[in-house]
Amino acid sequence: MSEFSGHFADGFRLLCPNCRNHPLFRTFFAMHPNCPGCGYVFEREAGYFIGAIYINMAITLPTLVGGYYLLDWYAGPALSTQFIIWGLFSVSFPVLFFRYSRGVWINLDYYFTHPKAPGKRSAGEKK
Repeated sequence: MSEFSGHFADGFRLLCPNCRNHPLFRTFFAMHPNCPGCGYVFEREAGYFIGAIYINMAITLPTLVGGYYLLDWYAGPALSTQFIIWGLFSVSFPVLFFRYSRGVWINLDYYFTHPKAPGKRSAGEKK
């Protein structure tokens, strides 16, 4: 697995991007301020997680539009039924996907801002 895909996967597993062993979140919505294992700082300046909002939107919007057309094609429900279904989806899915968008964002940010020295293994990589 490449380093990029490893960080991407660690984002979905909600793991620290530095040590790749400890969780990002202590409750469903609350992140640890620092990694419990290595001390890497998760909470940054105001506006840091705007990228996570973009990731959330980039997943939610195509799913919403694609789901609308697929449901219309296969089941053909009334327009009012579609609005209710996809209205509820558009409110609930981003909330449920919140953790994963933050996990992916912080891991991708780490990948792009902490270049790996040639021949050096990352903290979570095994021999």
